[in-house]
Amino acid sequence: MKETGTRYKAVVIGGSAGGVEALGIILAALPAGFALPVLVVQHLHPSDDGGFASHLGRLARLAVVEPCDKEIIERGKIYTAPANYHMLAERDGTIGLSVDERVNWSRPSIDVLFESAALAWGAGVVAIILSGASADGAKGMLAVREAGGLTIAQDPAGAGSPAMPQAAIAAGGVLEVLKAEDVGRLLAGLNFEPLRGI
Repeated sequence: MKETGTRYKAVVIGGSAGGVEALGIILAALPAGFALPVLVVQHLHPSDDGGFASHLGRLARLAVVEPCDKEIIERGKIYTAPANYHMLAERDGTIGLSVDERVNWSRPSIDVLFESAALAWGAGVVAIILSGASADGAKGMLAVREAGGLTIAQDPAGAGSPAMPQAAIAAGGVLEVLKAEDVGRLLAGLNFEPLRGI
């Protein structure tokens, strides 16, 4: 675990097959006063029309938003990537949406979000990779770790599809391996500061 003096600016979470259950557990653990923005990429069916965000909104104490391009990132909100769009954290404190080519056969791609977050926030990022059947997120986790951020993988033993956290661990991008319940508790207890200007 990183030193207690570290201050975080944002949380990014990626999941695929089996990840929705773990994500629900994590988000439900966040208190209403949680002061970081949370950006989520879940591999969605292309026909999803906001149902995933609505589902998370029923589980979390925080507001859940399916953002527009260039939307300002605010603390204490959960942003979910819309189906068929990559979601990026921009250096100017906004969200970018892109219809660029699929990455790891996915759009939205976890790698795209994580790599952009590493560039935007550096050591201020907490990146979490959840259950999934592909290797999406492994490169992004490594980018966050190399930038000095905190990287956490769901314990593959408790994941519905362990391939995704296993790939991130094998790539050397993971600092902590935790059960979903423990990830929620860790986030709720982080020493953090909100993004500048919000």
